[in-house]
Amino acid sequence: MMVGPVSHLRFPMKPIQLFDPASSTYTYVLFDQLSRDALLIDPVDEQIDRDLATLREYGLKLVWTVETHAHADHITSAGRLAELAGAKTAAPLGCGIGTAGVQLQDGDTLKFGGEVLKALHTPGHTAGSMSFLWRNHVFTGDTLLINGCGRTDFQSGSAEALYRSLTQVLFALPDDTIVWPGHDYQGRSCSSIGREKTTNTRVAGKTEAEFVALMNSLNLPRPRRIDEAVPANLTSGLRHDADGALQMQPLPPSGAHQGTYAGDVSPELAWRWVQSGEAVMVDVRTDAEREWVGFVPGAVPVAWKQWPGMALNPAFDQQVREAAGGKKLVLLCRSGVRSVAAAKRATELGLEAYNILEGFEGDPDADAHRGRKGGWRFRELPWRQN
Repeated sequence: MMVGPVSHLRFPMKPIQLFDPASSTYTYVLFDQLSRDALLIDPVDEQIDRDLATLREYGLKLVWTVETHAHADHITSAGRLAELAGAKTAAPLGCGIGTAGVQLQDGDTLKFGGEVLKALHTPGHTAGSMSFLWRNHVFTGDTLLINGCGRTDFQSGSAEALYRSLTQVLFALPDDTIVWPGHDYQGRSCSSIGREKTTNTRVAGKTEAEFVALMNSLNLPRPRRIDEAVPANLTSGLRHDADGALQMQPLPPSGAHQGTYAGDVSPELAWRWVQSGEAVMVDVRTDAEREWVGFVPGAVPVAWKQWPGMALNPAFDQQVREAAGGKKLVLLCRSGVRSVAAAKRATELGLEAYNILEGFEGDPDADAHRGRKGGWRFRELPWRQN
């Protein structure tokens, strides 16, 4: 549906707002009036025919699909839209959507015709969640809802981070900024920053401590489609990427390692499991490697060998048991060698342990340089460097 005019807009342009009844998800179509270049925010797989029809109806060329986060209640159609409409895909860097062509960071912009969409990092619902600013419209995903906000009890959520995103990022926008949420369950289409600042029952007038206590007391049911949706959304809604390069099933250990640990997994599959809460990532590199080369946010550091001297870590058994916490383990090292030894030992301790293929830096290229031939960083999965 095309939403009606909002009288207090400073600019006449407004998005096309579309609704998926099954998940109560809003999808937004933004476009440049002259070039007819368009951008879709949070498309839904089951609504792809509707979205393509809308593009045809308005004479639009889809140039971008954009995700606010890795959704737990529906599967995105971003990958299929890239194939069918030629769109480029963009997603927040911190969400681990490795198939997205552009990994967005705070302040990044996407151009469509003469229009510009700006990314605002608004973590809390998930660690990577983003809102997007276009003219005087803000598309808030699950961060800010009308008289509500997204939950924070799964998928790397944080009530503290969400409070800061709401009060320091979104509520810092002008009061007449129009709020377009990712969901609504009561038939409401939009709001404003000024209204939400003063009337939102979740956050208005609350201290951070009060907000955190409220969010921690919600006891909401687990999303019905989370086990299906989150893994699919980490590959833009596709079970495999276009050329079949992503291995999204574990492989049994081969050769001399046969039967000694649970299996080998691609970096993409490992991150999918971590994001869905199915597995814990353990980084078995040395403290020095993590400090100087980089690390994966949220990975538990349990060195297999420690610098200097590369002596075996005498506390490995205890530390890896504590890290597992009843979940399966995905083990990361520099290039997938130490992680095999660590996975074998974890298996001997009774844990379900997988080796992450290619490691953090991948294999050396012809010039003996790493980071250019496979590996976590090469595949543009989340990592940071001190």
